[in-house]
Amino acid sequence: MTKEQAIAEAAREILAHGGPLALTDPHIGLRAMSRALELGATHDDIRAEMRRQREEA
Repeated sequence: MTKEQAIAEAAREILAHGGPLALTDPHIGLRAMSRALELGATHDDIRAEMRRQREEA
């Protein structure tokens, strides 16, 4: 998995499983985020991708 793929996955999982309701396992997003960070992503990279995915929807 590339850094860009990990960033996209983390953003997608956080949007799908996070948020104020967090009706699913919150660790799903955290694990995806950890993978992205291990590959060199920053929190800002993930945040920007989340914004991009929201605008795309």
